[in-house]
Amino acid sequence: MSSFRPGRGHGDSRKSVFYTNEEWELLDPNLKDLEESMAQEERKKPAPEGNKGVTGSGFPFDFGRIPYKGKRPLKDMIGSYRNRHVSGEPSADGASAGGAPKPSAELQLQVQSQQEELARLRKDLSSQKELVRLLQQTVRSSQYDKYFASSRLSEGVPEDALGLLHRKDDQILGLSGQLERLSLERDGLQQEARTLKGKVGELSEQLGMLVETIQAKDEVIMKLSRRLSEGADGTPSAAGVPGSPAPASREQLELDRLKDNLQGYKTQNKFLNKEILELSALRRNAERRERDLMAKYSSLEAKLCQIESKYLILLQEMKTPVCSEGRGPSRDVIAQLLEDALQVEGPEQPEQAFVKPHLVSEYDIYGFRTVPEDDEEEKLVAKVRALDLKTLYLTENQEVSTGVKWENYFASTMNREMACSPELKSLIRAGIPHEHRSKVWKWCVDLHTRKFKDSTKPGYFQTLLQKALEKQNPASKQIELDLLRTLPNNKHYSCPTSEGVQKLRNVLLAFSWRNPDIGYCQGLNRLVAVALLYLEQEDAFWCLVTIVEVFMPRDYYTKTLLGSQVDQRVFRDLMSEKLPRLHAHLEQHSVDYTLITFNWFLVVFVDSVVSDILFKIWDSFLYEGPKVIFRFALALFKYKEEEILKLQDSMSIFKYLRYFTRTILDARKLTSISFGDLNPFPLRQIRNRRAYHLEKVRLELTELEAIREDFLRERDTSPDKGELVSDEEEDT
Repeated sequence: MSSFRPGRGHGDSRKSVFYTNEEWELLDPNLKDLEESMAQEERKKPAPEGNKGVTGSGFPFDFGRIPYKGKRPLKDMIGSYRNRHVSGEPSADGASAGGAPKPSAELQLQVQSQQEELARLRKDLSSQKELVRLLQQTVRSSQYDKYFASSRLSEGVPEDALGLLHRKDDQILGLSGQLERLSLERDGLQQEARTLKGKVGELSEQLGMLVETIQAKDEVIMKLSRRLSEGADGTPSAAGVPGSPAPASREQLELDRLKDNLQGYKTQNKFLNKEILELSALRRNAERRERDLMAKYSSLEAKLCQIESKYLILLQEMKTPVCSEGRGPSRDVIAQLLEDALQVEGPEQPEQAFVKPHLVSEYDIYGFRTVPEDDEEEKLVAKVRALDLKTLYLTENQEVSTGVKWENYFASTMNREMACSPELKSLIRAGIPHEHRSKVWKWCVDLHTRKFKDSTKPGYFQTLLQKALEKQNPASKQIELDLLRTLPNNKHYSCPTSEGVQKLRNVLLAFSWRNPDIGYCQGLNRLVAVALLYLEQEDAFWCLVTIVEVFMPRDYYTKTLLGSQVDQRVFRDLMSEKLPRLHAHLEQHSVDYTLITFNWFLVVFVDSVVSDILFKIWDSFLYEGPKVIFRFALALFKYKEEEILKLQDSMSIFKYLRYFTRTILDARKLTSISFGDLNPFPLRQIRNRRAYHLEKVRLELTELEAIREDFLRERDTSPDKGELVSDEEEDT
């Protein structure tokens, strides 16, 4: 309820608004209606007892109901209830007089419906009583205000005192309403507390019943256990033997003993758990210290390798000073230091040396020689390069190893076959670990050659090899000549008795019989040699089929090398697009860099980059295809772009381009440039440019062939044909 008091002037109208749980609408009468209604009320007789307190008050209101929304007025409900009871009595009597009693189910339903109706009526009655109480309170307050305003008590009273009285009156009414609300809340909480106490009592009774049930079950279990033990011992019950102790005392002793054992085991278990937790904490601390020490050791070893590489360069500079002509003791010391530094790791080490430098293995994990044997200058450069590579390797190992990521990937694919996915693509681009490379390469080759293998019979490679061994073909002679020239710096192909030479021969001969249009082309031997470092003979054969017949365009390895020439023109277009400054610089000095890059494309960078970078390129190449060659070729130029731009004459530029790829050692940086800085790199663009340049190259070759035929025809018909002699004939 909210009561709005009049203002300080006495002539203002008053309005009272009531909010109840019923949906009422208050119609405010004017002053004339109020006077007429008061006069009518005085003339009326006393109201019936049932409506006393509602219509018999001295504060007339005219209430209009909002349309019905689910609740009926009290008068209608009481009337319907009485009518239902009055009308129901004769029927009940008639039923009893007729001797046909109702079924018990119908009576129960009727009683239940009557009880529900009674509950609803009680609820409505309580709400109506609350409404009557509120109305009576409002009437009293209004009458008090009317009396106070109309009386002469207010005459002569100061305005501030009168305002204070009004405010106090408002506060009293507000506190009275708040007190009533708190009383109602208290009653509700008391009712809720009584309900909760009842529930607690019920739960206590249930708990007592459960405890009694458990005790009864325990007694049954004890009896059954005693009977079982007596049956197992084969002795009669102790109750029938005179002089034997009571069964209850024996059971109690056994129970006490078991309780003592249980308590001892619990104490021991707590102690052991505490020890395990302490040991686990110590082990974690030890592992953390070990990781920190290993990281520190790797960092120090990397710094040591850097210092040693600089030390070697310094020794080389000091070995032959410009202004010194004589040979002094300092030069002997420097020569001895250089000799010690250039030694490789072997079974015999010098016992006396001025400095014990960090030794480098003679061969790397792929079988390539790290330090050459002949040229001392080249030996020094190779040793510095090997130390720098080891520095990079140690630095990378301090971060999350790619080997761990590969182990997690293989663990996730343990129960299913490998499949192409963005996760696998990202892992392969980062590099395949040495121990997993054989498995992944074989999967890549099988993925690309599945259609060829499905169309061939089992033992296809062995059949081709048997043909090649029984009958010579035109490619056999050239294959034999190139076997020992394949990878002379790799121990697997360095001499005729090396294990890889015979495998290389078998694969090349089998392929020459499979593809007689190509037979053999110089460059195929290096492709097969790299594949054989990780694959068996048959898998290396299919790897060569993948490169020649799947990845590369037709005529890539034929006599005309048409596809290779086309790719060089495509690469020139990409250079002008991706590296415009470098391309313009090379064009300005008339440097034809395709003379260098032609071999990169033909043999996929074999003998052009260091071995670590080579195999990372091959990892992505066998998975993604020939687009990788364009990516890494551009990345190599971008890696050294600033150094090339500093060169200002064609001879120095061309000389630098011949060896600069061997100075690039950071495989991670090169990979980041290839697959990050050079994006976007759509394969569709390469295919379109290949098709465009292929037509141009074919037209040029056709024109050259026509010129050649014209020349030969002219030479054959020339009258001076007999006068043409060779240089050897002219000398004789």
